Amino acid sequence: MSGTVFTPAAGGETGRTSGRSTPPARREWREAVRVWWREIDRVLLLLVVILMGLGTVAVAAASPAAADQYGVETFAFLKRHIAYQVLGLAVLVATSFASRTDARRIGIVVAGIMFVLLVLVPIIGVEKNGARRWLDLGISVQPSEFLKPAFAILLAWMLSWRAREPNLPVVFYATVAMGIVGALLMLQPNLGEAVLFGGVWFVLVLLSGVSIQRIAALIGIGMAALTASYFLYDNARYRIDSFLGGGTAFDQVDLAQRTLLAGGWTGSGLWLGVRKMNLPEAHTDYIFSVVGEEFGLLVCALFVALYAAIVARALLRLIDEEDMFALLAGAGLATLLGGQAFINILVNLQLFPSKGMTLPLVSYGGSSTLAVCFTVGLLLAISRRNPFLKRERPGLGQLFERKEESA
Repeated sequence: MSGTVFTPAAGGETGRTSGRSTPPARREWREAVRVWWREIDRVLLLLVVILMGLGTVAVAAASPAAADQYGVETFAFLKRHIAYQVLGLAVLVATSFASRTDARRIGIVVAGIMFVLLVLVPIIGVEKNGARRWLDLGISVQPSEFLKPAFAILLAWMLSWRAREPNLPVVFYATVAMGIVGALLMLQPNLGEAVLFGGVWFVLVLLSGVSIQRIAALIGIGMAALTASYFLYDNARYRIDSFLGGGTAFDQVDLAQRTLLAGGWTGSGLWLGVRKMNLPEAHTDYIFSVVGEEFGLLVCALFVALYAAIVARALLRLIDEEDMFALLAGAGLATLLGGQAFINILVNLQLFPSKGMTLPLVSYGGSSTLAVCFTVGLLLAISRRNPFLKRERPGLGQLFERKEESA
């Protein structure tokens, strides 16, 4: 044994282990994945994946009706949806790897790009069903879909300045940004998206710590804007009048409600629904009604519970969050997902005027599916945290305590 010589290998390892060491790039990637898995909200990720899986089944149920109306192969929309879901999951996971700083930068950059595209929509946009909301960039893209999560990030960044410099007029800047985006959306026209943007703006301004008097003024501004839209936009007036007047048997919302209730508590069974064949946009705007007919009201309740669980989980993650930007951004993104889901569900129940809004993570869609997955990815990135670090100050609780003091 005394004559045995070991030759040092590169990196300080012995000759017996040289050639079998893990390359540095692979080690770094494995470490990044381990850190991501440790810090990510796995419960929230699981809820989202379950909802997307149920959404694929829902699109499978609605695909024959949509195919019949558009004159394509029976399961064409299902095949495309699966492809978009796979791509969307890739976008979701890739985005969730971002740090909070990178998530903020991504959101601000995307907000700038989508704002420019939103300006171009009324000029060179593609018109569908009487509305000009899309751009033809090789694929049909709706800029407002990607602007929604980016706008929430942008507002959170602007309003977080208040924590460092209370005298900055950040609420005014946020209101101006909302006004510009709202005006551009109404040029399409797209009242539904404008309402959703306004809801996110209101929640973030509310959480930023404004006084009760300002909150009352903001509510007044919102009511005035809705009233103006009723008198200035024929499309908005028609939908509101149809909603208040109860509609007719030929209205989309009335057809959706009849389809939703046709299956009773347990549904007629997969591909056994009949009313869905006469329902416009069964695979997008009114997919919740298809779920009701084929799988029953009990499964509809499961969908509602999943959306409520996603929003609740995201908000619980913010309870002890110390970073103002993360708190506002997380709340804004959760509001966006929950607000869009419940507006869509209320429309299907004939409890809200028709908005032409998809059911997030469930409805068929190309750019809309990618945009929703981008939203969830940002939410997962913002809510990442080291489980071994303890928070000392309350997050949401601290905001409400400060609001009471300022009032």
